[in-house]
Amino acid sequence: MRRRYPIAERESVDAKAPLPGRACVDQSTRRSVVALGAFIGLGFASGITRVLADSADERPQEGDQLVAIEAAEFVALSPGDVPASPILAWPREPGSNLVRNGSRLNKIVLVRLDPATLVGPTRERAAEGVVAYSAICPHAGCEVNGWIAEQRIFECPCHDSRYDPSNAAAIIDGPTTRALAALPLKIADGKLAVAGPFAGRLGIAPA
Repeated sequence: MRRRYPIAERESVDAKAPLPGRACVDQSTRRSVVALGAFIGLGFASGITRVLADSADERPQEGDQLVAIEAAEFVALSPGDVPASPILAWPREPGSNLVRNGSRLNKIVLVRLDPATLVGPTRERAAEGVVAYSAICPHAGCEVNGWIAEQRIFECPCHDSRYDPSNAAAIIDGPTTRALAALPLKIADGKLAVAGPFAGRLGIAPA
């Protein structure tokens, strides 16, 4: 015998039944939300990576600390950490500890000299006898990491250009046509810090 439902009961039963295609719509919506979240997350991560890369490329900023390139750990250098022979360093942002090593033009050569031997503006740019210059030779872009101890001067190993660190890295000899750019230093909390932008042009001098 056929069962008859009251009208109200039939409507209740019908309301519980899923609408045609409802499950497919829900699944599609969930997939869209997940895909959108992944896209936003990827874009956010990409943006952070790009910002960090841009910051690492930036030239030394005032207040940046200096860390030795060859050190096992990047620890901020104090004047006493710099020997009487050159070492290479990177600038590092003190707040984030971001090392600005995204460009080789940020390489710095440091050396500690007798403050009494410093000449002219070099005396003002030095911090307790430590002077800082661009480590990139303007002649052909090689690293200036040579040192003639007897004369206390820098030497570029590629073509023997020589510079006087006590006198604004003035040219002494060789094919270079421009002095090394100088980086002013100061002392902050007992550590060497950048006091201002490079004085002079960076990179290879035009022929």
